[in-house]
Formats: sequence, structure tokens, C-alpha cells
Amino acid sequence: MTDPENPRPAVSAAPAPLLPPPRPAAGAEAAGLEPGPIQMAHPDLAPEDVAAVAQVARSGRLSLGPMAPAFEQAMARYVGVGHAVAVSSGTAALHLIVKALGIGPRDEVLVPSFTFASSVNAILYEGARPVFVEMDPATFNLDVADLERRITHRTKAIMAVDVFGVPADWAGLARIADRYRLLLIDDCCEALGAVYQGRRIGSFGQAGAFAFYPNKQITTGEGGMIVTDRADLAALARSYANQGRGAMGAWLEHDRIGYNYRLNEMSAALGLSQLGRIGELLARREKVAAMYSERIKGMADVAGPGPCPEGRRSWFVYVVTLAPGFDRDRVIRRMAAQGVPARGYFAPIHTQPYIRERFGDLSGSLPITEAMAQRTLALPFHNHMTEGEIDRVLAVLGRSLHAGPMAPGLRSA
Repeated sequence: MTDPENPRPAVSAAPAPLLPPPRPAAGAEAAGLEPGPIQMAHPDLAPEDVAAVAQVARSGRLSLGPMAPAFEQAMARYVGVGHAVAVSSGTAALHLIVKALGIGPRDEVLVPSFTFASSVNAILYEGARPVFVEMDPATFNLDVADLERRITHRTKAIMAVDVFGVPADWAGLARIADRYRLLLIDDCCEALGAVYQGRRIGSFGQAGAFAFYPNKQITTGEGGMIVTDRADLAALARSYANQGRGAMGAWLEHDRIGYNYRLNEMSAALGLSQLGRIGELLARREKVAAMYSERIKGMADVAGPGPCPEGRRSWFVYVVTLAPGFDRDRVIRRMAAQGVPARGYFAPIHTQPYIRERFGDLSGSLPITEAMAQRTLALPFHNHMTEGEIDRVLAVLGRSLHAGPMAPGLRSA
């Protein structure tokens, strides 16, 4: 019997102990010593994950072996699609989707600015133009109404992002894509395990792209996956990822210009092992998020993540929103001075230097995105966080919000 949250059969043995991040020496805080550093993120690795990688290393078959196809098949089953193609990163997955769909020069692709750079870079790699779309401040995902207003005769595709693991408005996006005959791509790199209206994220549009960086829901170290129901797209992406080789061609025969975007066998083995624990990993992330959310309810000037009305989010990071008027970057510096990291997620892509150089100054074109991006703050978040660590993070956040001038020697904003 297979658990729907766990694509490999359950085993009766007790779960192996995890490999957590390092902790301060026992009794350090009680003795009045400075507590150990809090990590921004940390992968959740179990002994069986390490064993899976070691088994591949001992085999000597480090590339083009059986583990990548096995990982692909497990991912396709989990997401609920017909095909999956393992690649070296989420960026590579997005690039190959754009390329395989024939998007190129003179085409426009609608994309949010409140995202990671790879969403936009995949469009630029193929010479197409990104058209930036305003965000919905309630979900941080793109605003579907604003998206429709930006469609032109050059628009060929929509690249939606499930920001921070919150499903985008896929029903609204599908209606617009059908109405204007547009291609629809899911950048679901942050959303493995999320569900929208009963379907897993990654099963919408022409194709989806997942990423497996160490701060993601599962990790391969570095790696990504294309998921799709289109056999033609999967075959073309697989060829591009393997130096343009055809499925049946000789090793030194290349049907097209391609790339070395393959996923190595050790990474695939780690991904397959991690995917086998996906239900457990998502539950741990949800527990940490719930501990944060319960405590944040009592804090002034900080709002936790909003609801997910159309399904179930998959917790990628824990991002809070500061009340207007706070200098978010100063808060980050104050927190760092007290041993607690935080990050400004995300910096809008349309205001980045390389976009300004290519397309001119676009600042002011997305006022909601620009305003919200100055107030969003990612707090330390990983499966091993304790209640004590969460209490410390929020105590430091509170002090950093309401402190007076910064201590001598620290640069003030």
C-alpha cells in the first residue's frame, strides 16, 4: 500500500534519526553564555538519504545510470503527470521549457517581478521580452486582472510563479490563456507538494519546473525537474538537456544544439530518497510554520503569511510583512548584530541593474510590488527549528523593530 503523500511503499521500521544542524553546548543559555547561531535554512537529511548517495558512489556509475530515470518516474507519479525530466537546476528546467515551447525573439512573456531572477532569466536566454505583472498583496502571486491588461499582439506565454509555495490562481490563469491562446508555464520551483483545487502544483499549464536547492522542500544539492503531460515537450527537453542527442542516436550524434543540463546519479539518488519522505518533510515544515504563526499573532507591526483559500500551500520560506514606515533593511542589520539572520524576499526583478541596463528604468511601473517588497522579511526557517529558537528569532525581531538608534560601530540606514 502506498501513501499518497509518499510515493514509495511505507516500511514498518522506526524512522532513522535525523541529521540536525549543530546545536550550542548543553546548558550554554542557562549558564548565561551567548546561544549558538541560528541558521537561515538547513536541509533535512536522514541516514537513508546519505546511504542512498553512498551506494551510488560505491557503484562507480555516477552519471547516466538508473537513478535519474527512477527519480523522474517517482516525480511524475507524485505530481500526477505523464512525464518528468531531471535536470541540473530549476533554472535549467525553466530554460528548457521556454526553449522547447518555441518562445524566442519578438515574443513577450508575462511574468511577475516579485520572484527569483531565474523566472525572468529563462525568458531572456531565448531572446524573448519579459513583461512584468503586478502582484496581489494578499498572496504575493501575480494579479490576474493586471496580467490581462498587459497582453499585446506579441504576447506568447504566461509564466506564473507559486510564490513561497502558495498556489497561483490557476483557474483564472487558464481562462486567460485559453481566451488569448497563450502558452502557460508554471514556475513551481518553490511549491513542491502544494495543492490547488484538488490537483498538485506542477500539473497545470504546458509544463512546470521544480528546483531542489538545499533550502527547498526536498533537496538534491543542486537540481531541478520538468513535469508535463506533453510527450513531445518532454522528449525535446530531454534532448536539449543531453547535448542535443536524440533518443535513439549514437553517442556522438547530435540532432540539435543542446546543453549539459543532466542531473548526476548521486543527486538523483538523494532526490529519490527525499521524495520518499515527502509527507514527513512537508509536515515538519508545516509544524514550524504553525509555531511561528501562533506567536506572531501577538506581535505589533508584523503580519504573518496570509491564508491559502484555493488549496494547500507548501511551506518554502516563512515571510512576514512589516507595517508601513519601518526600514526593513535596518531591521535586518539589527537582527544580524544579535546573531539572527533574515532576508529581504524578494527584490523586484524589474528594478534590478541588469534589467535597467537592458530595458531602461522601470521603477514606478509596479507600485504595489515595489511597496510590498520593501516590507517583506524572510525569517530563519527549516525543519529542525525548536520552539526556543523561534521564540528567540521573534524576540530579536521585536527588539529590532522597536529599538532606538543602532549601537555604536553599526552603520545606520
